Amino acid sequence: MGADIDGVVEVRERDGRWRFALGLPESALVRDRHAREVLFGYGGALQVERPLFDLRGCPDDVSDVVPSTCEELHHSHSYATWAEIAAVDWDGPLCDGPDGNHIGEWRPGPDGSLVLHDVPWTPVEVLDAAEELFGEDLMPPEWPAGGEVHRNGAVYRPVTWTPRMFVPPDGAWSPVWTAMRELATAHGDENVRLVVWFG
Repeated sequence: MGADIDGVVEVRERDGRWRFALGLPESALVRDRHAREVLFGYGGALQVERPLFDLRGCPDDVSDVVPSTCEELHHSHSYATWAEIAAVDWDGPLCDGPDGNHIGEWRPGPDGSLVLHDVPWTPVEVLDAAEELFGEDLMPPEWPAGGEVHRNGAVYRPVTWTPRMFVPPDGAWSPVWTAMRELATAHGDENVRLVVWFG
Protein backbone atom coordinates (compact mmCIF):
# COMPACT_ATOMS: atom_id res chain seq x y z
CA MET A 1 0.00 0.00 0.00
CA GLY A 2 0.98 3.61 -0.31
CA ALA A 3 -0.43 7.05 -0.80
CA ASP A 4 -1.44 8.45 -4.17
CA ILE A 5 -0.68 11.98 -5.23
CA ASP A 6 -3.17 14.32 -6.85
CA GLY A 7 -3.12 17.97 -7.68
CA VAL A 8 -4.00 20.86 -9.91
CA VAL A 9 -2.49 23.86 -11.55
CA GLU A 10 -4.37 27.08 -10.83
CA VAL A 11 -4.25 30.61 -12.20
CA ARG A 12 -5.10 33.78 -10.33
CA GLU A 13 -7.57 35.98 -12.14
CA ARG A 14 -7.62 39.78 -12.07
CA ASP A 15 -10.16 39.72 -9.26
CA GLY A 16 -7.59 37.91 -7.12
CA ARG A 17 -9.39 34.57 -7.09
CA TRP A 18 -7.67 31.34 -8.02
CA ARG A 19 -9.35 29.10 -10.58
CA PHE A 20 -8.63 25.58 -11.81
CA ALA A 21 -6.55 25.46 -15.00
CA LEU A 22 -5.60 21.78 -15.35
CA GLY A 23 -5.09 18.54 -13.45
CA LEU A 24 -1.82 16.70 -13.10
CA PRO A 25 -0.85 14.53 -16.08
CA GLU A 26 -0.39 10.78 -15.64
CA SER A 27 3.41 11.14 -15.61
CA ALA A 28 3.23 13.12 -12.35
CA LEU A 29 0.71 10.76 -10.71
CA VAL A 30 3.04 7.76 -10.48
CA ARG A 31 4.12 6.57 -7.05
CA ASP A 32 7.66 7.95 -7.18
CA ARG A 33 8.49 8.26 -3.49
CA HIS A 34 11.85 9.92 -4.07
CA ALA A 35 10.36 12.64 -6.29
CA ARG A 36 7.61 13.24 -3.73
CA GLU A 37 10.13 13.64 -0.94
CA VAL A 38 12.40 15.95 -2.92
CA LEU A 39 9.56 18.15 -4.15
CA PHE A 40 7.10 18.18 -1.26
CA GLY A 41 8.73 16.54 1.76
CA TYR A 42 6.29 13.64 1.66
CA GLY A 43 7.90 10.35 2.64
CA GLY A 44 11.37 10.20 4.01
CA ALA A 45 13.43 7.30 2.65
CA LEU A 46 16.14 9.66 1.39
CA GLN A 47 16.14 11.77 4.56
CA VAL A 48 16.20 14.98 2.53
CA GLU A 49 16.81 17.93 4.86
CA ARG A 50 15.51 20.65 2.56
CA PRO A 51 12.66 19.55 0.26
CA LEU A 52 11.86 22.18 -2.34
CA PHE A 53 8.26 22.87 -1.26
CA ASP A 54 8.06 21.14 2.10
CA LEU A 55 4.47 20.23 3.15
CA ARG A 56 3.34 23.85 3.20
CA GLY A 57 -0.28 22.99 3.86
CA CYS A 58 -3.29 23.99 1.79
CA PRO A 59 -3.50 27.64 0.74
CA ASP A 60 -6.49 29.46 2.21
CA ASP A 61 -7.58 30.74 -1.18
CA VAL A 62 -7.53 27.55 -3.29
CA SER A 63 -9.96 26.98 -6.14
CA ASP A 64 -13.12 24.99 -5.44
CA VAL A 65 -11.80 21.75 -6.95
CA VAL A 66 -9.08 21.38 -4.29
CA PRO A 67 -10.09 19.33 -1.22
CA SER A 68 -8.85 21.67 1.50
CA THR A 69 -9.77 19.60 4.56
CA CYS A 70 -7.40 16.96 5.86
CA GLU A 71 -8.98 13.53 5.65
CA GLU A 72 -7.81 10.03 4.79
CA LEU A 73 -8.14 10.61 1.04
CA HIS A 74 -6.61 14.08 0.92
CA HIS A 75 -3.92 15.25 3.31
CA SER A 76 -0.34 16.57 3.39
CA HIS A 77 -0.99 19.47 1.00
CA SER A 78 1.74 21.59 -0.51
CA TYR A 79 1.99 24.21 -3.23
CA ALA A 80 4.40 26.33 -5.27
CA THR A 81 4.04 29.20 -7.70
CA TRP A 82 5.68 29.10 -11.10
CA ALA A 83 8.01 31.88 -9.89
CA GLU A 84 9.30 29.55 -7.16
CA ILE A 85 9.62 26.54 -9.46
CA ALA A 86 11.39 28.57 -12.15
CA ALA A 87 13.92 29.72 -9.53
CA VAL A 88 14.86 26.20 -8.36
CA ASP A 89 18.55 25.35 -8.45
CA TRP A 90 18.24 21.76 -9.73
CA ASP A 91 21.88 21.10 -8.82
CA GLY A 92 21.73 22.66 -5.35
CA PRO A 93 22.24 20.37 -2.33
CA LEU A 94 19.17 19.08 -0.50
CA CYS A 95 21.27 18.06 2.53
CA ASP A 96 24.26 19.45 4.37
CA GLY A 97 26.50 16.54 3.46
CA PRO A 98 26.77 13.20 1.67
CA ASP A 99 24.20 10.50 2.32
CA GLY A 100 25.32 7.91 4.85
CA ASN A 101 23.88 4.84 3.13
CA HIS A 102 24.05 5.51 -0.61
CA ILE A 103 26.95 6.06 -2.97
CA GLY A 104 27.23 7.77 -6.33
CA GLU A 105 28.08 5.32 -9.12
CA TRP A 106 29.74 7.14 -12.01
CA ARG A 107 30.31 5.52 -15.39
CA PRO A 108 31.64 6.77 -18.73
CA GLY A 109 29.00 8.51 -20.82
CA PRO A 110 28.74 8.61 -24.63
CA ASP A 111 31.63 11.08 -24.88
CA GLY A 112 33.80 9.14 -22.42
CA SER A 113 33.47 11.57 -19.52
CA LEU A 114 32.05 10.27 -16.24
CA VAL A 115 28.33 10.76 -15.61
CA LEU A 116 26.23 9.80 -12.62
CA HIS A 117 24.73 6.40 -13.47
CA ASP A 118 23.04 5.36 -10.22
CA VAL A 119 22.85 6.03 -6.48
CA PRO A 120 22.62 2.52 -4.94
CA TRP A 121 23.00 1.43 -1.34
CA THR A 122 26.75 1.26 -0.84
CA PRO A 123 27.82 -2.26 -1.85
CA VAL A 124 29.89 -4.22 0.68
CA GLU A 125 32.53 -4.73 -2.03
CA VAL A 126 32.94 -0.97 -2.37
CA LEU A 127 33.24 -0.55 1.41
CA ASP A 128 35.87 -3.30 1.48
CA ALA A 129 37.80 -1.65 -1.36
CA ALA A 130 37.58 1.71 0.42
CA GLU A 131 38.95 0.16 3.64
CA GLU A 132 41.91 -1.23 1.73
CA LEU A 133 42.45 2.08 -0.09
CA PHE A 134 42.07 4.45 2.88
CA GLY A 135 43.51 2.16 5.57
CA GLU A 136 40.44 2.11 7.81
CA ASP A 137 36.78 1.10 7.83
CA LEU A 138 34.93 4.26 6.74
CA MET A 139 31.46 4.96 5.40
CA PRO A 140 31.40 7.17 2.26
CA PRO A 141 30.73 10.47 4.13
CA GLU A 142 33.89 9.77 6.15
CA TRP A 143 36.16 9.21 3.16
CA PRO A 144 39.00 11.71 2.69
CA ALA A 145 38.18 14.77 0.57
CA GLY A 146 38.11 13.73 -3.08
CA GLY A 147 38.16 10.05 -2.12
CA GLU A 148 36.75 7.60 -4.65
CA VAL A 149 36.81 3.89 -5.35
CA HIS A 150 37.32 2.43 -8.84
CA ARG A 151 35.66 -0.94 -9.35
CA ASN A 152 34.40 -2.90 -12.38
CA GLY A 153 34.50 0.10 -14.72
CA ALA A 154 32.68 2.40 -12.28
CA VAL A 155 33.87 5.17 -9.99
CA TYR A 156 32.16 5.36 -6.61
CA ARG A 157 32.02 8.67 -4.76
CA PRO A 158 30.13 10.03 -1.75
CA VAL A 159 26.95 11.68 -2.99
CA THR A 160 24.94 14.66 -1.75
CA TRP A 161 21.35 14.66 -3.02
CA THR A 162 20.25 17.28 -5.54
CA PRO A 163 16.80 17.78 -7.08
CA ARG A 164 18.09 16.86 -10.55
CA MET A 165 18.92 13.31 -9.38
CA PHE A 166 15.28 12.49 -8.65
CA VAL A 167 13.21 15.16 -10.41
CA PRO A 168 15.14 16.19 -13.52
CA PRO A 169 13.56 19.22 -15.21
CA ASP A 170 13.04 17.14 -18.36
CA GLY A 171 11.64 14.11 -16.49
CA ALA A 172 8.18 12.97 -15.39
CA TRP A 173 7.23 16.43 -14.06
CA SER A 174 8.29 18.18 -17.27
CA PRO A 175 4.70 18.36 -18.66
CA VAL A 176 3.65 20.17 -15.46
CA TRP A 177 6.52 22.65 -15.69
CA THR A 178 5.83 23.25 -19.39
CA ALA A 179 2.14 23.91 -18.80
CA MET A 180 2.87 26.24 -15.90
CA ARG A 181 5.48 28.14 -17.91
CA GLU A 182 3.01 28.64 -20.76
CA LEU A 183 0.27 29.82 -18.39
CA ALA A 184 2.73 32.20 -16.74
CA THR A 185 3.36 33.97 -20.04
CA ALA A 186 -0.29 35.05 -20.00
CA HIS A 187 -0.92 35.44 -16.27
CA GLY A 188 2.49 36.17 -14.70
CA ASP A 189 4.85 33.93 -12.74
CA GLU A 190 3.26 34.66 -9.34
CA ASN A 191 -0.24 33.99 -10.69
CA VAL A 192 0.26 30.34 -11.65
CA ARG A 193 0.31 27.83 -8.80
CA LEU A 194 0.69 24.08 -8.35
CA VAL A 195 -1.28 22.57 -5.46
CA VAL A 196 -0.82 18.91 -4.51
CA TRP A 197 -2.11 16.56 -1.84
CA PHE A 198 -1.77 12.89 -0.92
CA GLY A 199 -4.23 10.22 0.08
